Amino acid sequence: MEIILLTDIATLGSKDETINVKAGYGRNYLIPQGFAILATESAKKIVAENIKQRAHKEAKLRADAEELAAKLTDVKLTIGAKTSKTGKIFGSVNNVIISEKLSEKGFDIDRKKIALKEVKEIGSYKASVKIYKEIFAEIEFEVVSE
Repeated sequence: MEIILLTDIATLGSKDETINVKAGYGRNYLIPQGFAILATESAKKIVAENIKQRAHKEAKLRADAEELAAKLTDVKLTIGAKTSKTGKIFGSVNNVIISEKLSEKGFDIDRKKIALKEVKEIGSYKASVKIYKEIFAEIEFEVVSE
């Protein structure tokens, strides 16, 4: 039985892939659970069109992400923090603070996409921002005493 997968299944294949399975497995499990559909000629044409449209959207999203990454690498942030006489920060600088500073500069970046090591002292640091699948940007920021 030839079917088209609607979701990724680790043991069978990935989404929109046409595969052959035993008739009982397809008819009794995959199709009723919504994991697959029968691979008719019309279904194959629809899947081919969906793949083509998805590839076009993917290319546009990737181009936009690369443009944003280029802009973010030029950004330099200065973060003020209360410190002790030895240069230790009371508290720490985290991804929420960096997200707020980026918002002030006009970049709407979700705090969950910002990764950085723990910052507890005055100095220069880098944070990594995941913009899109494999596209990352490095943001340089400096922590100064207020």
